[in-house]
Amino acid sequence: MSTLAKLLGQKEQLLARLEAGPGANERAEIQALLAKIETALKLLGTQDSAAAGEDQ
Repeated sequence: MSTLAKLLGQKEQLLARLEAGPGANERAEIQALLAKIETALKLLGTQDSAAAGEDQ
């Protein structure tokens, strides 16, 4: 499984946990994890774009 797929899977699980109505502390923890995942996804997107540009 690729890093991208793992990150997207984790994001999906965390979003499902948010929909379940967690307490304030758990909600804050989930939101922090989601922010980290979003950053990682953006970095992967940047790397993918750079790699695609090198191939041309």
